[in-house]
Amino acid sequence: MKYYLGLDIGGTKMATTIADKHFNILKKIVFQTSETITPEKTLEKFYLTIDKILKDLSIDLQDIKSIGISCGGPLDSKKGIILSPPNLPTWDYVEIVKILSKKYSKPVFIQNDANACALVEWKLGAGKNLDNVIFLTFGTGMGAGLILNGKLYTGKNDMAGEIGHIRLSEEGPIGYNKKGSFEGFCSGGGIVQLAKMRGLNLNTAQEVLEQAQSGNNLAKSIIDESANYLGLGLSVLIDILNPEAIIIGSIYTRCEDLFQEKVTEVLKRETLQISFDNCRILKSELKESLGDLAAIIVATGEY
Repeated sequence: MKYYLGLDIGGTKMATTIADKHFNILKKIVFQTSETITPEKTLEKFYLTIDKILKDLSIDLQDIKSIGISCGGPLDSKKGIILSPPNLPTWDYVEIVKILSKKYSKPVFIQNDANACALVEWKLGAGKNLDNVIFLTFGTGMGAGLILNGKLYTGKNDMAGEIGHIRLSEEGPIGYNKKGSFEGFCSGGGIVQLAKMRGLNLNTAQEVLEQAQSGNNLAKSIIDESANYLGLGLSVLIDILNPEAIIIGSIYTRCEDLFQEKVTEVLKRETLQISFDNCRILKSELKESLGDLAAIIVATGEY
């Protein structure tokens, strides 16, 4: 058995990926979440994409070692159940591991997307050779994956790292169904809300970021506000968990230059000096391959 299959289940897009045992991605098929919406239709689409990938690469199903799933939480990784993620309406108590195990007669593993990204950045990316690493998604939502003392930490029922739910202000954009939350200030949807609240009528975070990069002062002030709250959220993590590195994906990885100065300013002011001096704030080393490799690393089951 020479290959791993990875399924990336996201609020914006879905992807089916195959990689060899050295984690080289051989092929990927992407489709939009809006194309299928329900878990039943999504699974049907995944079956078709898996069939196409195997056919296109002339790979027999018997050569697939296992399947990994990266999905936004909450979920139960031990029972293999997706539990009503806020970014996946209608995905209520989906026994996805049981369904896929039965269909393909292969081992199937699942982790929430933040944990999966933390694992792959720790094993293959910016956190390699470190024992205490935090990964932040900073994309559609804001969640954290925690590698503590060389192990993935998930908590009592897989809810460790749900930092997007932390309230950082009594007022502000809504994220994780909470006004003024970390996710409200530091996510794609949150940045759009923040822009509209400040009088900049744009529809995507990418547009706000592009305006900021082109010198629009209002857009820059909006990103500065997001960066300020990112720094406040990071300071809590640094003081409580004392990590060696915090790796931030998606929006931060693509636009580090817009956030770094303000984040550093806040961290110097808010954190314990000795903890700050021993923690690096890094962008994802795996960049656009992160989501694909995250699902693949989950397929190994070695964490």
